[in-house]
Amino acid sequence: MTTGVRRRMGVEERKQQLIGVALELFSHRSPDEVSIDEIAAAAGISRPLVYHYFPGKQSLYEAALRRAADELAARFVEPPRGPLGARLLRVMGRFFDFVDEHGPGFAALMRGGPAVGSSTTNAMIDEVRQAAYEQILAHLEVGEPSARLELVVRSWVSLAESTALLWLDGRRVPRAELELQLVHDFAALAAVSAAYDPGMAEVLVGILADEPADGPFGDLVARLLALVPAPGPAPEALPAVPDQRGR
Repeated sequence: MTTGVRRRMGVEERKQQLIGVALELFSHRSPDEVSIDEIAAAAGISRPLVYHYFPGKQSLYEAALRRAADELAARFVEPPRGPLGARLLRVMGRFFDFVDEHGPGFAALMRGGPAVGSSTTNAMIDEVRQAAYEQILAHLEVGEPSARLELVVRSWVSLAESTALLWLDGRRVPRAELELQLVHDFAALAAVSAAYDPGMAEVLVGILADEPADGPFGDLVARLLALVPAPGPAPEALPAVPDQRGR
């Protein structure tokens, strides 16, 4: 008869286990609602041992947040091949995968969770936004963005974030529709800015040059054209009025 022997974890391995356990619990409930006792029980260790590796819940929360932030930022990485609309749609699919898998944890990450106002937490959130911003610029192949292009991209990143947070509150709009809508939102933001700025117009022309008619941006054009009323029949010509001499 053999007996199971529990393998002793090294310090770093144990820390990573606790981070993973905490992140899993935070993915289902707000970090405010998860206790150290629950984390210890899920990890199969005692409460004092958790404090041996992390000074308190705040430090463990920040470590879990760090892992979540790195994973979320990686969701925006996409090979620069093919039309931009299709690339952005794949990015949005991975982004919403993360949101779907880590609902409360995602909300805590973007809203600050129990560490709201913490400089460490705020810095991590800013890193995620900056990584997303830089990835979009890389897709556009722009090294030094103009003020208007920076406004468009940062506004879109913020829109994706707020849309995901609102979606989590009841999931009242089908996820696939929101993913496509956010890609359309990017095109719309770029188009409005292009109407005011020749540089943005050049960027937009470059984007649309490689877009197929059946791609996400082509789909947006088709949807907008469907909203335009069909022209009515031309008015009938009025009969000529004879002059006083009957002509």
